[in-house]
Amino acid sequence: MDVSGGSGQPRSENAEPTEHPAGPTAPTNDGGPDPADAPTAPAETGAAARTGRPSPAPSAEEPTEPTAGPEADEAPETAAPENTPADAPADAPVPDAPVPDAPVPDAPVPDARTDSSTDAPDASEERALADSGMSKGRPPQRPKEPGGGLLMGRPFGVPVYVAPSWFLVAALITWVFGGQLDRVLPELGAARYLVSLFFAVAFYASVLVHELAHTVAAIRFKLPVRRIQLQFFGGVSEIEKEAETPGREFVLAFVGPLLSLVLSGVFYLAMQPVEPGTVPGVLLAGLMVSNLIVAAFNLLPGLPLDGGRMLRAVVWKITGRPMSGTVAAAWVGRALAVSVLIGLPLLNYSGAFGGGGEDTGGGMDTVTDALLAAILAAIIWTGAGNSLRMARLREHLPELRARTLTRRAVPVETDTPLSEALRRANAAGARALVVVDADGNPLSLVREAAIVGVPEHRRPWVAVSGLAQDLTDGMRVSAELAGEDLLDVLRATPATEYLVVEETGEIYGVLSAADVERAFVRAMARPS
Repeated sequence: MDVSGGSGQPRSENAEPTEHPAGPTAPTNDGGPDPADAPTAPAETGAAARTGRPSPAPSAEEPTEPTAGPEADEAPETAAPENTPADAPADAPVPDAPVPDAPVPDAPVPDARTDSSTDAPDASEERALADSGMSKGRPPQRPKEPGGGLLMGRPFGVPVYVAPSWFLVAALITWVFGGQLDRVLPELGAARYLVSLFFAVAFYASVLVHELAHTVAAIRFKLPVRRIQLQFFGGVSEIEKEAETPGREFVLAFVGPLLSLVLSGVFYLAMQPVEPGTVPGVLLAGLMVSNLIVAAFNLLPGLPLDGGRMLRAVVWKITGRPMSGTVAAAWVGRALAVSVLIGLPLLNYSGAFGGGGEDTGGGMDTVTDALLAAILAAIIWTGAGNSLRMARLREHLPELRARTLTRRAVPVETDTPLSEALRRANAAGARALVVVDADGNPLSLVREAAIVGVPEHRRPWVAVSGLAQDLTDGMRVSAELAGEDLLDVLRATPATEYLVVEETGEIYGVLSAADVERAFVRAMARPS
C-alpha cells in the first residue's frame, strides 16, 4: 500500500507509547565491533519536543547493555565529516564543536531483549528461511527471475522451461524405445532412433498439457503461477499460493490427471483407423499407454503427487484444518516412496511388466530398475517432506506482523550529531533513527550497521545524514501488513531497515529485516 501521501509527521507521545512493541535484538557477532559501540533504535523525543511535552525518562530497571546490529561485522569504518578540522588529532575533541548537554551514552537502550541462543536456526529452519525469501544475516532477497533451463514459451503468460535433466531423460527414452522398435519394426534400422526421439518429444508435450491444466485452473482461481518446468521425472507447475478452500484444492489437483486420461483416450481413438504394425500405429499406442501411466501414477494418494493433493483436500474438508490434510498426505507419500523403492524392481523382476528374471540381460536390467526406483522414491520422499515444511511455513506466517515487530523510532534533523541523536534515543527508549526535514517529513533511515562503525569519540562530529539510507517508496511499509503480504513487500525492495507508517502517513517506527528473520525462526521453532 502506498502511504507516502500522508502527513509524514511522527506520532505524538500519547500515541500508544507503552504498548508499542519492539522486535528482538540482534545476537552478538563474534569478531565484530565492540558491543559498547552498538546502536539502538531511537524513540520519539523529536515528536515530544514538537508537542511541548518532555520525553519520558527511561526506567531505572531498563537494561543498559548495548546490542550489536545484525550487520556489525560488515559495517565499514565511517569517514570523518567534512566539518572536522584537518589538523585535529582523531581522538581529540574540537573546542568550538557542538557538544551535547548530557554525557553521550554508549548506545540507546533496547526496548526488549531476547536470549540469542534461541536465534540460531537449525537446518530445517534455514530451508524455511530460504523458502520465505530470507537468508540468515541478510535482508530479504528480491525474487529472482524464474529461470531453470531453456525457455520454450509463455502460454497464458506463464514461462515454460525445459530443465537440463530433460535432455538426459530424452536420451534414455530414445534408447529404450528404440530397442523396443527394433523388435517390432526391425526394417527401420538406425532410423528407429529418430522415431524414438519423436516419441520422447511427443510424450513430454503430453506432460506439458498435463501441467497447463494445473496452470489454467490456478489462473482461474486467481493463484499466481511462477513457472512450468519439464524435468527428469515429468513436469511441475510452481503455484505460489495455495487454494483458499478444499474444493478448489481438489479441482486444482485433479485437472492434471484428468487431461492425461483425456489424451490417452484421444490417442486410442486415433489408433483405430491406423494399421497396428506401422510407425504411426506404434507411436500412437506408445503415447496412449504412457499418458495412461502418467494419469494412474499421479492419482496415487501421496504428496507430492496430484493424488496426494486430492487426499489433502479431502482430509482438510473433513477436519477443517489444511495442516491435518498435509500431514496425512505427506506420510502416505513417504509410505508410497518406500513401496516404490521395494516394489517396483520386484514387480519388474517377476514379469509383471512383460519381462522376467530369466532374461539374458536380466542382471543389468535388475540394476537399472533398482536405480530408477531409488531415484523415483527419493523424489517422492523429498517432495513429501518439502510439502510438510511449506505447510508449516504458511501456518506460521500470519504471526509475522509489521506492527508488533516495529522498533520505536525518534525523528532527528539532518545536521543532528550522532551523539545527540543517540542521547535522545536513550532518553525515549527507542531503537531507531529517522532523518526528517524541517517540516517533519521522513527523508532517510539511519542504518544500524553504520552507527556501529563510528567510534564513540567521533560521534559528536558525525552528522546522522551521513549514515542514513534515502527512503524509497518500497521502503515505506504499512503497519497493517502481516504474513505473506509483509514478506512480499520486503522481498520486492531488499533493505536492512524499513519505515513503518500508519494509513494516514504518520510515522509508526522502523522495521528491521533482522527482527523479522528472528521472529520467523522463533515461530517456526514452535510446534504446530
